[in-house]
Amino acid sequence: MIQEIMQNEAFLSQKSEPAGPEDLPAAQDLLDTLAAHKDGCVGMAANMIGVRKRIIAFDSEGRYMVMFNPEIVKKSGPYEAEEGCLSLTGIRKAKRWQSIKVRYQNEKLQTRLKTFTGWTAQIIQHEIDHCEGILI
Repeated sequence: MIQEIMQNEAFLSQKSEPAGPEDLPAAQDLLDTLAAHKDGCVGMAANMIGVRKRIIAFDSEGRYMVMFNPEIVKKSGPYEAEEGCLSLTGIRKAKRWQSIKVRYQNEKLQTRLKTFTGWTAQIIQHEIDHCEGILI
């Protein structure tokens, strides 16, 4: 179900709780909401739809991917980026990494480890920041 976009910075700045099997419906809502905003959005975290759980969804080279409890375990190639966000107004600067290795759980809650680079890595970092309560 498509949800409204959360813009309350006090809510968005709270750390998200670990996600579990009971959060699968929230992940589907996140995907539905991301698809509904595809023209102006490439990734979302669950807190953006009012759910304080560690779930992100994003465009990974043309197909949507969901991660439960994502955690960056390795990073390299720092650079400065400028990013926008559906939940916040304007464009803001952020430090990002060109390459990241992420440990996460897939939709079946199986643990995975994958390396991402470039634009996809930047999207993931932005969404993980949301999970940590970090506003760009």
